[in-house]
Amino acid sequence: MKPHVICHMISSIDGRIVVKHWPDPASMRGEYERTADTFDADAWMCGRITMEDFAAEGSVSKPAPASPLPRTDFVARKDAESYAIALDAHGKLNWESGAIDDDHLVAVLTESVSDAHLAHLRERGVSYVFGGKQDIDFARVLEKLGDTFGIKTVLLEGGGGINGSFLAAGLIDEVSLLIHPTADGLPGTPTLFDRPQGSTGAGAALELTHVERRDSGIVWLRYRVRR
Repeated sequence: MKPHVICHMISSIDGRIVVKHWPDPASMRGEYERTADTFDADAWMCGRITMEDFAAEGSVSKPAPASPLPRTDFVARKDAESYAIALDAHGKLNWESGAIDDDHLVAVLTESVSDAHLAHLRERGVSYVFGGKQDIDFARVLEKLGDTFGIKTVLLEGGGGINGSFLAAGLIDEVSLLIHPTADGLPGTPTLFDRPQGSTGAGAALELTHVERRDSGIVWLRYRVRR
């Protein structure tokens, strides 16, 4: 069963999502996390670039195992109360442990990753699932997360390329958007949804379901994705 996917993001009024140069970062982070908690989700999911903030710093020794490892899913733990899902197609992220805070870590990989990286994940207690040979099939991954870990609700938290790919594949059910009172205007920075190169056709139609003013001039908008 596919989990319910809520794309939960914060953006400037012009739709940009790189927040490090925005004013008032403490209140922004507080409102973002407080709002995320209202969903009581089983898991949160981010792409590789976003997940770099949580990964191990510097180089990590990853000796190759004595024999090749099978390209089958590995479950280090399936009874966690919550999960952190790292979309890391080519195995570029290294980890200190199998948890981010209290959330069990699940890496989403392709079969192109090295045996040494798989051994590293196993040694650290990180679960992993395969999404395809060279590219990730996001629909397949969601089904695995539901079937294997019992995940029912996922907060999809970017970046823009991941959000855009999920949107283009029709896998997002709701959008939760906090609009920060910042006019960014920085050219070339990611936006909420950056569809894959070569995408054509109309964007997704949304239905507004909630509007709320939050602290520090932030506005919370919720949408249902129309099918």
